[in-house]
Amino acid sequence: MPSVAPWLSNEGATTASPGEVNGVDNAKLKGWRAELDDDDYAVLALRNFIFDICDQNGGGHGGSAIGMAAIGVALYKYTMRYNPSNSDWFDRDRFVLSNGHCAMFLYALNHLTGFDNWTMDEIRGYGSAKLGDYKTICHAHPEIEVPGVEVTTGPLGQGIANAVGLAIASKNLAARFNRPGFDLVSSRIYCMSGDGCLMEGVALEAISLAGNLQLDNLVILYDNNQVTCDGPLDWINTEDVNAKMRACGWHVLEVADGNYDVQAVTTALAHAQSLRGKPVFINIRTVIGVGTQVAGTHKAHHGTFDKESVQLSKQLAGQDPNLTHVIPEKPLKYFRDCKAKGESLESKWNDLLGEYSTKHPDLAADFRQAVSGDYGTKWLDILKATDSAQFKGTATRDVNGSLIEAIWKDFPALCGGGADLVNSNKVHYTESDVFHPSVSYAGRYVRYGIREHAMAAISNGLAAYNPGTFRPVTATFLIFFLYAAPGIRMGALSHLPVIHFATHDSFAEGQNGPTHQPVELDSLFRAMPNLSYMRPCDAEETIGAWMLALGKTSGPSMLSLGRDPTGPVPSTDRYKVAKGAYVVVDQTNSKLTLASCGTNLHYAVAAAELLTSEGLPTRVVSCPSFEHFDQQDQQYRDSVFPKDGSPIVSVEEYVATTWARYVTASIGMQSYGFSASNPSNYARFGLDSEGIIRRTKQYLKDMEGKNARMEGWRQI
Repeated sequence: MPSVAPWLSNEGATTASPGEVNGVDNAKLKGWRAELDDDDYAVLALRNFIFDICDQNGGGHGGSAIGMAAIGVALYKYTMRYNPSNSDWFDRDRFVLSNGHCAMFLYALNHLTGFDNWTMDEIRGYGSAKLGDYKTICHAHPEIEVPGVEVTTGPLGQGIANAVGLAIASKNLAARFNRPGFDLVSSRIYCMSGDGCLMEGVALEAISLAGNLQLDNLVILYDNNQVTCDGPLDWINTEDVNAKMRACGWHVLEVADGNYDVQAVTTALAHAQSLRGKPVFINIRTVIGVGTQVAGTHKAHHGTFDKESVQLSKQLAGQDPNLTHVIPEKPLKYFRDCKAKGESLESKWNDLLGEYSTKHPDLAADFRQAVSGDYGTKWLDILKATDSAQFKGTATRDVNGSLIEAIWKDFPALCGGGADLVNSNKVHYTESDVFHPSVSYAGRYVRYGIREHAMAAISNGLAAYNPGTFRPVTATFLIFFLYAAPGIRMGALSHLPVIHFATHDSFAEGQNGPTHQPVELDSLFRAMPNLSYMRPCDAEETIGAWMLALGKTSGPSMLSLGRDPTGPVPSTDRYKVAKGAYVVVDQTNSKLTLASCGTNLHYAVAAAELLTSEGLPTRVVSCPSFEHFDQQDQQYRDSVFPKDGSPIVSVEEYVATTWARYVTASIGMQSYGFSASNPSNYARFGLDSEGIIRRTKQYLKDMEGKNARMEGWRQI
């Protein structure tokens, strides 16, 4: 018999005995029962598979995955409703791995339960160098584009907020479509979390909101292994997490042994399904890297594991310790039975939908529309028919509010709300349309409270529930979207079509001062791949920005909106917003181009008029979206921003980090704002028409007729 690791307390096992299994006296192995049952062998098979995944390319985050193996068996074998043969089944339970570094936990379970795309060849790609054109779906963190992954996770805490969004989506659909005898929507949301996720601010924001909303279709499973990446948890956190969760309005359950006892976890999960009126938090004690030399320490967080422990685990399972990536026949069948079970669940649901269609034909038609995500183009018809002249001089935030009100009732996919500033954001809603148990879960307006980060991440969860079913919107001041930026980035990375309304987008915000006046945030959002940042100057362009935002299904959009009335800008065009930049004031034989957008454009127009009257023909370009402009062909771009060496000056109330790609000089901010009125700030920072003229004339004097392109970009 091979030697046995002393840390597994198996000293003295030398001969076969009634408690000996596969050459190992498992009765003396800490944690294992005297006689292993099917659940135990399933846990071993999953752990041994994870060992192989860790070892195949020299590492990975396997410690927590090993400790969570029994939890995984309880979820995927006994609890969740899903169909490995169709990962997109609409009424499936959703599983979110918030501690996304444990990706191999999810990947291994997807393979074992029979997801067709999760082949052994794909699994072998985990952690590989991916040289040449080699690709695998086994990324270091789960990514939403892969079937069997509900949301992209990795940055800790995001997944918890995503799960809250998924739970809101399920609750809303159930309230709108379920009828007696027809629980058409019954999907529950299960979220795996570690210590790190529960410390993140976004998670705490989302947990607080979920408790207030009484989302009893949401379960967080806490992998309580008391270890973080750097060391023991008590180095940094000794709080009573159960008390905190109860204070946030959650049911709290505990499982003392989450390492081995599958049925204890299963029982807790079954009890969670019976609880009503609150989301459920299950605190499950585990040991990170259980059964290895580094068990219970931060050294188990990532990397490979000692060969002796891996060999012993395989021996206990009856596997050849010298073979890898081989799943024993019995536990494989144990897991693969989930495939037939899932197919049966979906088939029964399809039968239920058929009966529902007969009993409630109108509701069924609406439900099928929600499932398809195709709500038609009535929203586009409304936007096309909207007369922007009625909004002459109106602030773009007010125009935006009117558009929300006009479209909301005819576009059932729209949902969401604001971070406690909707009166200032001009987001209109009715009290009867609030999503809350005190009103109805059928409502579509969510009162997020002062939780900007969670608002964005929860919206990602809503959008991820099913493509097109929900089109979430958020709203707050542009400066406070800095709090939400990580969630917005995850939405852009995940191609989720959330629309963010950012108002008070300049120092025109006024007396609240520089704490509320963004000067640099446009640079962040304009640089963010797959986020459409649009800054319309008036009602006409706001309508055009809406057309683009609602028409985009492959990622988020942000409308950057002003608080104050707009000055006159000629020739704005809702359809030309799609060009990203276009000429609004043209001049024959022009000598200068001024380019601007948003609340600064009308000052540029006024400056151009005066410069032209003084003998300097000046054209003006509106630039609502750099992203869309960059998508135009070179000929068009050169027609907007000529390369003939003539001066092109940008004007905007932001730090001019992005304009250098298009212009020869920029008038912008080089400091934070100031607590003062709108007009005084434009004058103070030289961004009103007088300041633009003064600074432009000085620039032209300094240039002395030289080729502006050749001289290079400069701040003026």
